Order: sequence, then C-alpha cells, then structure tokens
Amino acid sequence: MTTSTQNHTQNPIDPADPAQGPTQGAATGPTPGSTAGRAATRSATPTGPIPVPRDGDPRLDVGAVTRALLGTWAETRLEARERAARPEMHRPLDASVAEHRDRVFGQLRTLAEEQVSLPMLPEHLGGPNDNGANVAGFEELVVADPSLQIKAGVQWGLFTSAIVQLGDEDQQRRWVPGAMSLEIPGAFAMTEIGHGSDVQSLGTTATFDPEGGDDGEWVIHTPFRAATKDYLGNAAVHARAATVFARLITRGVDHGVHCFYVPVRDEAGEMLPGVRSEDDGEKGGLNGIDNGRLAFDHVRVPRTNLLNRYGDVAPDGAYSSPIESPGRRFFTMLGTLVQGRVSLDGSANRASQLALTIALTYASQRRQFTAASPTQETVLLDYQSHLARLLPKLAATYAGAFAHEQLLQAFDDVFSGRGDTPEGREDLETLAAALKPTSTRLALDTIQECREACGGQGFMAENQLVGLHQDLDVYATFEGDNTVLLQLVAKRLLADYTSELRSVDRAGIGRFIAQRADVLAHRHTPWGRLVQTASDAGNARRSSETLRQADVQEHLLAERARVKVEEVALALRPGARMDPADAAALVNKHQVEMLDAARAHADLVRWRAFTAGIESLEDKGSREILTDVRDLFGLSLLQDDLAWYLLNGQLSAQRGRQVSADIKRLLWRLRPHVLDLVDAFDVRPGHVRAPIALGAEQERQDEAAAFFRAQRASADAPVSEKALRAKEKAEKRARDKQAQKGARR
Repeated sequence: MTTSTQNHTQNPIDPADPAQGPTQGAATGPTPGSTAGRAATRSATPTGPIPVPRDGDPRLDVGAVTRALLGTWAETRLEARERAARPEMHRPLDASVAEHRDRVFGQLRTLAEEQVSLPMLPEHLGGPNDNGANVAGFEELVVADPSLQIKAGVQWGLFTSAIVQLGDEDQQRRWVPGAMSLEIPGAFAMTEIGHGSDVQSLGTTATFDPEGGDDGEWVIHTPFRAATKDYLGNAAVHARAATVFARLITRGVDHGVHCFYVPVRDEAGEMLPGVRSEDDGEKGGLNGIDNGRLAFDHVRVPRTNLLNRYGDVAPDGAYSSPIESPGRRFFTMLGTLVQGRVSLDGSANRASQLALTIALTYASQRRQFTAASPTQETVLLDYQSHLARLLPKLAATYAGAFAHEQLLQAFDDVFSGRGDTPEGREDLETLAAALKPTSTRLALDTIQECREACGGQGFMAENQLVGLHQDLDVYATFEGDNTVLLQLVAKRLLADYTSELRSVDRAGIGRFIAQRADVLAHRHTPWGRLVQTASDAGNARRSSETLRQADVQEHLLAERARVKVEEVALALRPGARMDPADAAALVNKHQVEMLDAARAHADLVRWRAFTAGIESLEDKGSREILTDVRDLFGLSLLQDDLAWYLLNGQLSAQRGRQVSADIKRLLWRLRPHVLDLVDAFDVRPGHVRAPIALGAEQERQDEAAAFFRAQRASADAPVSEKALRAKEKAEKRARDKQAQKGARR
C-alpha cells in the first residue's frame, strides 16, 4: 500500500467537527516519489488545524486507486501517457500560429507512423476493432498539447471514422489506408456558418446528375454564403479531401443530409477546381489547428462517393435506404459519430486532473501570512477557504472519471458490435450527451479556479493553466453545443416518462395525473420537513449521520432528477393537443426547466458511477477515503441546489443547515489525503511542465526560510519596529504595575 511519509507536530483541533478528539497536524508538500512531487521537497513544518490519521487509520493506496482510474484500457492509457510526456509532443509557449500549425502537423505524422489509431479499424481493414482503446489513448494527448489531440481527432476520429462508420467496405478499402497513414489529410465538413447545431437545416446541396461520368455524378454546391462550411480542422492548409455533409437531391426529391467523400486539394496542396478555402486565422485557443472554411461551386464527384451505409442512389437516380423513416435515418447516421463526444468527456476530465495537480501541489508549498506562527507562514492548503474552492472540484473530477469509464465501456460495446442495438445506441447517445456538457463545463470552471488559486503564478504561461483554459474553451461548443446536448438529454428523459404514461390505460390517465399533481402539491407543504425535524430532534450529529448515508444521498439526487422531469412532462402535456406552433411555444416556455432536469440526471449518473467505482476497490482504507470524497461530491450537489430541496420539502431547515457544516468537516478530513488523491491521477512531470508544481516554489520557500533563520540567529539582525514598540509597551505595563503595587503599600 502506497502512503505518504508525514512529520507530525501538535496543532489545534478542528473546531467544526464535534466528534473530533485530540489530533495532530500533517506535514505539507508532495508525496515523496509521487508523480507531481518527485522533483519537489516536502514542507517539513505543518500549520493549521489538520487532523492526521494515526497508525491504523485509513490511508489511500495510491497505486490501487490509479489502477481503478485507468479502467478497462489501462495498458493503452499507460502507453499513451508515456507518449504524452515526450518533449517533442508538447505545446510550444512562444510559437507563431504558422509555427504551431507546422509543429502539430509534424507531431501528427509521428502518431501516424506509430499507428496510434489502428485500434479503431475493424478486422477486415487490419485492425483489432478495439474502439475503447482507440478513444482511451486519444484522450491522453490533451496533456501534451490540446491542439495535437483535436488535430488527431479531426483526422482519425471524424474524417476517417465517417468513412468507416458511414461507408461500405469498398469505400473503406479505397480511402481509409490513405487517411490512416496521413497520405490524405482530411476535413470533416459538417458545420456551416448559418447552421452548427441544427444539422438537419444545412444549406449545402448534393444533386444527382445521372448523365454525368460513367454512371452518374454528384454536384456539390454552396448556394449562399451562410452555407459555407466553417471552423473545419485541416481545411485552411492541410486537407486534401473532406467528408462533406449535404442535402441529397435526386429526381427532384430532397432526402435530407447525407455524407460525401470530396477531394479538395491536389498533391501539391493547390485547391481543386470549384473548391474555395478560407483561413479562419488566429483563434482564442487551439492555434496548432488550421481551421478554415470550404465552399463548393458545382463540384462534381462520382456517384460512388456517397457514403452509402444508410442511403444509396442507383445510376438511374433511384434512392434506397435500409431505414424508411427520414428522421430515424438522419439520427442513426449522426449516432455513428458519437465518439467525438465520448472522447471530449474523457479529455476534459484529464485536463481537470492536470489543473488540480498543479494547483494543489503549489498550494501545499506556497506560504502566506504568519497568523499561526511568529516565524513561519501558513501554507495555502491549510486555509479553509482554499480547501473549499478546490476540493469540491477534486471530488467532482473523481466522479467524472468513474462516469467516463462507464461511458467508454458503453461506447465500445456498441461500436464493437457486441451491444449494437437501437436501444444500445440510444442509451449511448443520451449518456454521452449528458456527460460531455458536464465534464467540459467542470474542466473550464476547474482550470479557472486553479488559475486564480495560484495567484500571479497561475497567470504565467509557463505554468500551463492560462493556455489550458484557452485551448479547452471551445470544448463547450464543438461536438455538440453543451446547451443543445442537454436539451437532447431532456427530450429523451421526457420521452421515457411519456412512454410510462402510455402504459396506463385511458381510464386510468385522469387518476394518474391527479395523483401526481397531489404528490407535487404535497412537496410544497411542511409535512415532509416536519418529519425530518422530528426525526433529528434538533441533533446536528443525527442530521449529519443521515446525510452521509449513501442511500439517503442517492434518494435525494434520484428524487430531484425524477421530480424535475415529471414537473416538465406534466407542464408540457397540453402540447399534445396543440398545433405545432403553439406546442413549440409551450416547449420554449419550459426550456430552462428542461435543462435543469438534464443536469440533475447527469449529477445522478456521476454519483452512481463514483459509488460503483468505490465498491470495486479491495483496499479498505482507499474505500473509506474515497467515500469521503464521494460524500463531498454528493453534499456539494445538494448545496448547489439547496433552495430547490428546501422549497420542495425534500430537506428540513435543520438538514439544510447541516449540509454546509458537513462539507466543511469533510474538507478537514480530506486535507491529509489531498496529495495522495492527486498522485492517483498519474499526472507525470512531463505532463505537468509547470515550474510551480515541480519544485520551483519549494526552492523559493526553502531559500527564504534559510535566510530568515540565519538573520534571526545573527547578532546584527535588524530589529522590527513593531517588535520594539511591543517591547516598550510591555515594559511600560510592567513599570505601571510595579508602581501600583508600591502605592498600595
């Protein structure tokens, strides 16, 4: 079992913990031999009210927790982490946009030579059909350079994957080898200036001409400026081909959006006739990617360049599809591209782990203010406010990591074919749509909080946090805007609820609605709160013990998710009898509640995944500590929506007050384990690359401490004016006291 060596000195107990007995303070600084702390020195003297585990108390087995976080594809992740630690893969700090693009394209060639994306290929193309391994390795690139990660994602996760997932075997054999080797760099041309999230309304057209070529041709055309493809990775410089999403028109019928393989540049990099490219230029981040626009002026490609898994056109122009419904066909086609959302969920979690490793390592060494000692300043991590701003995000990042492992397993089941059913795909799409917005928002909030928690050092480019935030900013928008994805989750939840209603016979519908309305009304009465208050009998400890119970937390989170869906479903029920315009207006009036219901669902998914992850661990100490982390996550969710719980009668005022007190108590309980918890992320020095987390801050602290020790020991050290005045006041008080004694005699 891996533990931290700690030096103990006496410190005051935590006044917030009524159950805490005499305790000692913990040493601060990174664990010797830990991933972030190998180059740093532990702070020897502790400060602050930190409870330290005594012999026999739980400790975190860092190795066991690391293995749990690595998940099913551990070997792939470890190999990818070695690759991401190599200096030639790292993000440059002072490169121009052009230099950064060239560097990333060179790195991409290295990845192609090392065949890092081979696991994605099915057996008939020479791969192992291990889609989970492919995504797991891809996610790890974010700690090297997010531009490299996304550039690789465009080439293999989007462009190549579109051919694999939407094309037939002949098309795959024609185009996939060149895409995999990088002989044919590609763009994924879906988004348009006028339509991003609303893919069904794309303006680009692909009109079939049965008289063209040998057996017909497609005429790809951009009919107006807003139909120009935009924000496309590889489009500005490198792409030689693109998978273009356009409206398929044949025999005068628009069959909706389909995907076409369209060459755009020749071998010399010159644009092909009819194709126009524009450079998006410098962006707010990810400047190692040559994002650009593509427009088409009646560009002709062969009939067989339609990726035809879900729709095909014969030489005479007749359209056929294995899926009769145009709507279901469209969503099935888009569902094959879900791996982008899956991979961004994992990448965002990894970025949060990197930011927390930097900030918490720095906080364990950086000292400010001397309230606890006349000669030594207090480390940042011993301030309650510092724990409160970072540890809840640490807990949420753990929850996100365990939830992502479940998402990745579901993705692999579907894409390997083992669980490729309509229900399996729908569940996968819903889970990805719930977790990608949650993790990307958490990453942006975490990185920003870590940046601020590191003060001016956090704003220095060399310490990574500013650049990491800039690069991840767009993660909230691409591969599905976060708000739009949460709306998709809400629609699925509402559809499931409506399906339950359909199981009630016509005679029972009225009773069901009346019963649910009565239940909803009951939530707004004081009876539930009165029962809780009577049960707790005003006892804070009893309230605390109740809230720390896993079944209580799960019930509260599950009830919130269910009730929020139920309230929206009942509010939207009249829309079934309205005309489309009025029904759309009714939905629009409840969009905020729909998003709230989707977030509540995502919170429940993460909490349950975290709990399952804990149960899979064999080490008792690790389970106990991670249970505290899980409780911090769960109680933080309750605190974030405390008003809802109080207004809806889910929590009494007594238990509502106890939520905050329990969170503060958990912060102190977890303080001695913080560095072990970040060590378990396995973020290595080659990933960190932030001087403040690799020993520079500790060296500064040691140098300053040595200087002041020597100064205090020297005979000619300057005397503080404040100390002189204090001495004078003390002497005056002594003289006055002596004079008073003499006067009494």
